[in-house]
Amino acid sequence: MKKGTIWIVVLAALAIIILWGVGVYNGLVSAEEQVESAWAQVENQYQRRADLVPNLVATVKGYAAHEQETLEGVIEARAKATQITIDPANATADQLAAFQAAQGELSQALGRLLAVAENYPDLKANENFRDLQQQLEGTENRIAVARQLFNDEARNFNTKVRRFPNNIIASMCGFEKKPYFEAEEGARTAPKVEF
Repeated sequence: MKKGTIWIVVLAALAIIILWGVGVYNGLVSAEEQVESAWAQVENQYQRRADLVPNLVATVKGYAAHEQETLEGVIEARAKATQITIDPANATADQLAAFQAAQGELSQALGRLLAVAENYPDLKANENFRDLQQQLEGTENRIAVARQLFNDEARNFNTKVRRFPNNIIASMCGFEKKPYFEAEEGARTAPKVEF
C-alpha cells in the first residue's frame, strides 16, 4: 500500500468519526431542547393555575368573607409557588423537589378552599364559581399531562446520554442526566373521604 493511500484511508476514517461525533452532539442538543420545551409547558400550565387562583379567591371571598384564614393560605401558597423558577438546562433533583413541594402546597390550599365552598350552597350554585372550578380541574389535568410529557422527554434524553458510544460525546460536551418529576410523598395513600 502506498503512503498516499494510507493517508486517504486515515483521513476518510477520521472524517467518518468526526461526522459521527457531530451527529451525536446534534442529537443530544435536539433531545435537550425537547426536555426544555417540555419543561416550558409544565411551567405554562402551573402559571395558568396560578392565574386562576385570584379569580377563584375573589369569587369565594364574596360568599365566605369569614373564611379569611383559608383565603390567605391560598394566596400565600400561590405566592410561594410562583416564586420558584427552574432553569431546565441546569435543573437538579433537589430544585425539582422544591418546585414540586411549593406546587403541592398550592394544591392542598386549593383543596381546602374548595372544601370551604361545599359549606356555601349559593356559592356552589354560582356560575362564576362553577366555571372557575371547571377551569381549575382542567388545568390540573393539563399539568399532569405536561409533567408526563416532561418525564418522557427527560427519559429519552437520559437514554441518549447514557448509551454507548453517545456517552463519550455527552461526557466530553457536558451533557448530564435530567431529573424526573416523582410522585409526592404520601401519594400512594388513598385520601380519606367522609360524607
